[in-house]
Amino acid sequence: MNRTSRERHYHTYKSIGLLAAVCCLVLLMLGSVMFGLHQFTWDHIIQSFQANQSSNESIIIQTVRIPRALIAALVGGSLAVAGALMQAITRNPLASPSIFGINSGAAFAIVLSVGFFQVSSLTQFTWIAFLGAAVSSILVYALGSLGRDGLTPMKITLAGSAMTAFFASLTQGILLGNGKAFDQVLYWLVGSIEGRTMPMLQAVYPYMLLACLGAVLLSTHINVLSMGEDVAKGLGQRTVYIKFLAALVIVILAGGSVAVAGPIVFVGLIVPHIVRFLVGIDYRWVIPYSAVLGGILLVGADIAARFIVMPKEVPVGVTTAILGVPFFIYIARKGGLLK
Repeated sequence: MNRTSRERHYHTYKSIGLLAAVCCLVLLMLGSVMFGLHQFTWDHIIQSFQANQSSNESIIIQTVRIPRALIAALVGGSLAVAGALMQAITRNPLASPSIFGINSGAAFAIVLSVGFFQVSSLTQFTWIAFLGAAVSSILVYALGSLGRDGLTPMKITLAGSAMTAFFASLTQGILLGNGKAFDQVLYWLVGSIEGRTMPMLQAVYPYMLLACLGAVLLSTHINVLSMGEDVAKGLGQRTVYIKFLAALVIVILAGGSVAVAGPIVFVGLIVPHIVRFLVGIDYRWVIPYSAVLGGILLVGADIAARFIVMPKEVPVGVTTAILGVPFFIYIARKGGLLK
């Protein structure tokens, strides 16, 4: 078999794998609608779409379960794509929105707006989260670039950890000094998709879908950039322009995710590593696989969170943290840069 045939078969296998992953995501989303404290059958779901259906089952399915499944899939996919892009442009295997302070910056901005400006609009939350994510990203990049050797994986990791601690401290200070804000955002800060509604999804999904499309369009350029900035410049790439566009996509994906679901951690760290193990380092495949597997991880974690301490629910952010901490330790001990 010649090289062209092998590549054709390899692309075929990847396409089949991606299709299988999409089918798995759809099945998990269906399971998210069906399983929980209240169990529903396929007939219940079909009947909920029929006219003049106002039963408790139909209301729960339409206003709670379906939005929850859609939000979990979108947020999980967005965080995974953001993590994949961050790991590529920083060449740091530990890069993710949660570890680099982007989630914390967005969360702090929302808590600040609630505590001092009494903001309650979902649309305003979206733009405030975007602003907080952008400010945090700029600060982390600036701190990580200080010194003669410029931006390095170790320096940007330390800068991200410092900004995460900084914003977390400010957030806790505001909450302790403002009981009203504490009551409004405490459960949200843990990272949860319980109680999220369709209007909350509608406020963010157009931006996040456009950002995912932008990530796909950037994938070829990210392949070049991931080989190293000097190599990319030697091949004629305008690296500053590509990094700016990638950073904009990351801010939209992470900011939108925090706006609707709170700072859910470790999805952006775990999924890109799994994807590169499965399909290699070609970002034309890494991006779409990350989007689908990220959705699978968060939808699956949300389903599991309903059964851990039933009849109560564990916030999905706690579930992802339980999964993510051992993975983080493994990657940190393994060390090294992305290939």
